[in-house]
Amino acid sequence: MTRAADSVESGLARYRGRVGDALHHYFPEREPRKHLYDLVRTYPARGGKGLRPALCMATAGAFGANPERVLASAAAIEMFHNGFLIHDDIEDGSDLRRGCATLHREHGLALAVNAGDAVFALALRPILDNLRLLGPALTHTIAREFEHLVLECVEGQAIELGWIRDNACALKPADYLHMCLKKTCWYTAIHPCRIGALIGSGGGFAPGRLDRFGFFLGAAFQIQDDLLNLKEERGNYGKELAGDIFEGKRTLMLIHLLSTLARRDRSWLKRFLAVPRAERTRGDVSRVLALMEEHGSIEFARRCSGFLAGAALSEFSRLFGGCPDTADRRFLNDLILYMIERDL
Repeated sequence: MTRAADSVESGLARYRGRVGDALHHYFPEREPRKHLYDLVRTYPARGGKGLRPALCMATAGAFGANPERVLASAAAIEMFHNGFLIHDDIEDGSDLRRGCATLHREHGLALAVNAGDAVFALALRPILDNLRLLGPALTHTIAREFEHLVLECVEGQAIELGWIRDNACALKPADYLHMCLKKTCWYTAIHPCRIGALIGSGGGFAPGRLDRFGFFLGAAFQIQDDLLNLKEERGNYGKELAGDIFEGKRTLMLIHLLSTLARRDRSWLKRFLAVPRAERTRGDVSRVLALMEEHGSIEFARRCSGFLAGAALSEFSRLFGGCPDTADRRFLNDLILYMIERDL
């Protein structure tokens, strides 16, 4: 393990431990347990890297915040993330999450939807706790950040689900990056960094200055996550192998492949994408993977991810160059390259 990797792993564990303790505070210890609150705890109990709250806490720390001032907001970010996961798994028809059955596969669709709704409602609690921690003005600003986070994410999800339903096959990389900005970047990187900077600066830092950094970071992360979905040796990735192909997701690799295939193979791929997920076979998925390798689609995505990570490094130097050399600042710097080397 490299020095940067070791630094990031230990940093993630540190932030994750603090946020995990906070989550226990916000999850009720009352009935109905079996059919609601036990389900609410399921995905957090399975672990995960905790990237989003870590970004929030590290950014706040880099700007000089006491960790106690940012912990409630970091917990809310993680709660929204877990609520999105529950609903995303249902929308995508996924079978695995963090190495185990998805909530709707284990407990049924109705209970899973209700548990996801409960997580979103419970995430309001730590946001309201900011009144005590940060005062009304900054709390209002952060609440607006969360409103924007949720709307951008659901709009991006609608774009992606619409592509699948309509069997969109004439997309370009720019379309993917726009969808990725809305679905992934705002809630994975931009808003966690914006909220952290607002808390760390006491509202004095203009959060829009972080948008380019968060976009480059979030897009590189998402492309790498899409690539990991195709790998045989996944480590602790914890999702269904090639699940994105089974689901018909318009990843950067699939969009590139559709643009490079000859007519016969392209017609076959369009027919494959038109059938319901349940009718797609492992053999057909393997054929798509082979075509991606043959036509350079996977290498194209790797290059794009590397370019975006390089752009994120450049933005980091511009934004955080004047910050003290603290563990939080070093974590952010090391994360940029580490994230495209390992299975976050």
